[in-house]
Amino acid sequence: MTDIEQVIASELDIKPWQANAAISLINDDNTIPFIARYRKEATGGLNDEILRNLNKRYEYLQKINDKRNKILNAIDKQGKLTVELENQIMDATTLVELEDLYRPYKPKRVTRATKAKDKGLEPLALTIYDQQLTHSIDTEAEQYLNEDVPTIDEAKQGANDIIADMISDKAEFRRFIRDITIKKANIVVEAKNKELSNEYDMYYDYSENISDILQHRILAINRGENEGVLKVSLDAPIKNIQVYLEDEVLINYSTTPEKMDYNKYTLNFLKDAINDSYKRLIAPAIEREIRSILTDVAEDKSIKVFKNNLEQLLMQPPIVGKTVLGWDPAFRTGCKLAVIDEYGNVLDTAVVYPTEPQNKVSETKEIVRDLIREYKIDIIALGNGTASRESEQIISQIIEGTNVTYAIVNEAGASVYSASQLATEEFPEYDTTQRGAISIARRLEDPLSELVKIDPKSIGVGQYQHDIDENKLTNSLDGVVEKSVNNVGVDLNTASAVLMEHVAGISKKVANNIVKYREEHGSFVDRNQLLKVPGIGAKTFEQCAGFMRIYEPKNVLDSTCVHPESYDTVLALLTIYGYDLVDVRNGGVDIKIEDIDYMAEELGVDTYTLNDIIDELKKPGRDPREEYSMPQLRKDVLSIEDLKQDMVLEGVVRNIVDFGVFVDIGVHQDGLVHISQLVENQFVNHPLDVVSVGDIVEVKILEVDLERERISLSMIL
Repeated sequence: MTDIEQVIASELDIKPWQANAAISLINDDNTIPFIARYRKEATGGLNDEILRNLNKRYEYLQKINDKRNKILNAIDKQGKLTVELENQIMDATTLVELEDLYRPYKPKRVTRATKAKDKGLEPLALTIYDQQLTHSIDTEAEQYLNEDVPTIDEAKQGANDIIADMISDKAEFRRFIRDITIKKANIVVEAKNKELSNEYDMYYDYSENISDILQHRILAINRGENEGVLKVSLDAPIKNIQVYLEDEVLINYSTTPEKMDYNKYTLNFLKDAINDSYKRLIAPAIEREIRSILTDVAEDKSIKVFKNNLEQLLMQPPIVGKTVLGWDPAFRTGCKLAVIDEYGNVLDTAVVYPTEPQNKVSETKEIVRDLIREYKIDIIALGNGTASRESEQIISQIIEGTNVTYAIVNEAGASVYSASQLATEEFPEYDTTQRGAISIARRLEDPLSELVKIDPKSIGVGQYQHDIDENKLTNSLDGVVEKSVNNVGVDLNTASAVLMEHVAGISKKVANNIVKYREEHGSFVDRNQLLKVPGIGAKTFEQCAGFMRIYEPKNVLDSTCVHPESYDTVLALLTIYGYDLVDVRNGGVDIKIEDIDYMAEELGVDTYTLNDIIDELKKPGRDPREEYSMPQLRKDVLSIEDLKQDMVLEGVVRNIVDFGVFVDIGVHQDGLVHISQLVENQFVNHPLDVVSVGDIVEVKILEVDLERERISLSMIL
């Protein structure tokens, strides 16, 4: 067991053997979804999230180990590696600690201190720092005057620069200053131009202790600073820091504790050097480090919220067996319409102009009613962009007296998809505007299959996502997409290549090969046919097979999440309890086992796998999205002017942020349920603990601000 595995086990609150097993599986090129679903016995049932956190932490600790070894080698080559220093480096647990320890030995760029050393002033600096002088520094400095150092003041300045650099390089000093600054400093924010009013008004004269500030404020302040609106600094506990540094640097020669007796020749000089070291060298670096730490923590928190929201959006249940009319609203260019059948195939498209400036309302109603009659449309999927409010009014009039309903669909990212190469390849006969309407309809019909085509950052369920490190955000969100796709599984005979790219072990090239094989050889009827696809060998098949579904297979188990490696176990289990695969195909079997451990041993399988098999046999091919809230279907529409205080309405959770929940109540403008209004008489740590994106909730109107179009809601009825 390595130190890394011990550290990970402690941090994630798992057993060391679980960390060891997971790392071994990852190093053996197994994917996270495969390990989470089909290697539970090896890891003790570690789930997808823990495994991803474990992998992330493992990579970081490996990076620290690599850095540690490089630093040890570099210092050793200089002949300066002591036992004490080696132990300090070995005990360091972060990259920052390693950098602090390496700083004095790291090759330096040209600085004021290096220039002073080049002029031969290092011995003068060391003499002053030793605090043993029995005469003035001026007298001592006279010995160092030369062509490069013509005056005593220049000699003293050079000595100051070297001493300031020495103080700055001490790891223990930086550690103390960093810790006390984190505990006691305030972040101070000012406006560059107080006359300019904008969204950052609340930060124009703002100060808060950095240990108390909420993460979303950090990101907002960062954005304001990047946009040139705000000035940001840290108000550190300078007096505490100065006292600490003076206690550490100055030598007290007094023999009585209450008396201070410093070298009178060096005292004031060293105090000035300490002050210079802190203000010029240490403080700016520590401020950058702390601001970076604050940003990292805020980004991680924001990413966590984004990940939860995205997963809930991706896992929204599909609308099965319905014909949908996608409605992409607009003003001048008209509203684009697209009719798709229950399989997502495009049946028809049209453009109508019911809004300003054309106002062809009657013509629009006639066209849409004709489409409803001709294609027996069940639901209208309305995008929530520009002109959606006006379109919603007209849609409610069109469907009055019919069985047709409508739903508001978040169209964020639809335009990005419409103009993409993927959309062009998928719908070469349609222009970008028509593709937008198709995408909106498909988002309602099968959210997961459609949303995987769009960069997750463009889906619009995050918090300050544009202010977050792009690589960090992308990696995290890609993990959510991968988890969701593998959790649901994909239809091997209908899934697009872009959807299959997210299946465990499947690359973009292999996904395209699967589609090509399907086009050339017809539908898959057996999972084992995957082994005939170029690029799929035994390892890839092992990773992906359980997540691929065939819904008209030779073997009914190919339509389930049972892995082919367990088929013999299933057949043996069915035989023991008097069932066969026909029973499974005809609706499933409910096998009750009194002693699961005994049966697992009899079948030569672990209990995790056996329990999963039993659950799957009860309802073969069950879609896990059934557990989530269905989209809210509507018949009529409200306007913000219709809202009255204390009115109770039903709404859909559209987005979740640190400070509350945005709920669509059908009036174009989402209302905000502040975190304090989620649950009565109960502290809520985060809104995600109470609701999920897509949930249908009852809310009460607290306040309506017509001028600013803001709606305050409460879930405390």
